[in-house]
Amino acid sequence: MPAPLGLAIAARHLSHRRRQTVTSLLGVALGVAFFIAIASMMQGFQQDFVNRIIDSSPHVTIKDEFRTPPRQPVENVYPGATIQLRGLKPKDEVRGLRGGRAIIAALEQIPGLKVAPTLSGNALLRYGPKDSSVNVIGIDPDKERLVTKLEQDLIAGKLEGLYTAANGIILGEGVALKAGIAMDDLVSVVSPEGVVLRMKVVGIFRSGLTLTDNFDTYMLMKKAQVLQNRPNVINRVRIRMDDVEQAEALAKSIESRFGYRTESWQEQSSNVLGIFVIQNAIMYSTVGAILIVACFGIFNVISTVVFEKTKDIGILKSMGFRDADIRRIFVYEGLMVGCIGVLMGWALGYGLVEFMGSLEFKMEGFVRAEGFVLYRTPKHYAISGAMGLLASTFAAWLPARRASRMKPVDIVRGAA
Repeated sequence: MPAPLGLAIAARHLSHRRRQTVTSLLGVALGVAFFIAIASMMQGFQQDFVNRIIDSSPHVTIKDEFRTPPRQPVENVYPGATIQLRGLKPKDEVRGLRGGRAIIAALEQIPGLKVAPTLSGNALLRYGPKDSSVNVIGIDPDKERLVTKLEQDLIAGKLEGLYTAANGIILGEGVALKAGIAMDDLVSVVSPEGVVLRMKVVGIFRSGLTLTDNFDTYMLMKKAQVLQNRPNVINRVRIRMDDVEQAEALAKSIESRFGYRTESWQEQSSNVLGIFVIQNAIMYSTVGAILIVACFGIFNVISTVVFEKTKDIGILKSMGFRDADIRRIFVYEGLMVGCIGVLMGWALGYGLVEFMGSLEFKMEGFVRAEGFVLYRTPKHYAISGAMGLLASTFAAWLPARRASRMKPVDIVRGAA
């Protein structure tokens, strides 16, 4: 059977039942369009969040703690024995990275790495009658600008202000707003050790990460060590890499070498990245359900055509059409509905994405955003098109297979 003849017969069948055909087309088009719009919105948010983490935070962090607690001496002497220890007290020692300078020197020898030491701890920020709990991070500004985007995130002041002021401090925008603090104001910072420093606000930053903006503050390393009464101590080493995808492998290598707990940005954000997997599963399930409904429409249309055109099938077979020819006609119908529905869905999906991109609103959560963050890629159109065509073809194949098995003699007898 020539292909044009099969296509002409298929088109004639579809045009004969216009209302049902239009319904099937809309089902495929809506499934394709919603996939494009939802995928663009979800993956846009996901990529924006990951980019914010990668840009504003170090890729690898070495902490002054161990992934598993050290074994007690008695456990080393009697390995595998049943031992009960009572009255154990933690050793009283100053926490921090032992040999921190040696660790930094070793890491700086690795190409593609930028390293910055920090000392972080909790403190109380007091401004007038308002007290705020904050995270104080002591930094070396010259190295910090190589590891994080703190300097670019400043919306007021400069990073060099930490050097020029006697006791300078940089606040997150959320910290400043909650306490009503402005540039050049004097605040009191009280550490758990009881040390109080009177400090001048020399900068305010906005990273876009709500937790960071609401709790983090920065000061010079020496000031943080005085505030926490931990002279010459660092408890974090933060690393930035040229190839962020190698962060997990590097973290494992550093932890096995130095023993300290080392976390990559993937591990630190594993809970959120796990949510992204669930989001994608919901997205594919939703679009799949829409396409399944569209499949039932296509199946219903073609099954009805097969029932109505029973006599025509018998005539075509008596004229020499083979089973494969009959099957091909009805598969053509499914493909035609799929192709036209996919094209309509692409146009509708493009319109939905552009419409969502024009909306403006403020969103608070893990990150701040002013409107939908959309990820536009031809891959979404290709995936949705393939899903639409596959669903349409499968829905047409079942009734087409039944039609091809009909025998002309049985058709004539049934008609008689």
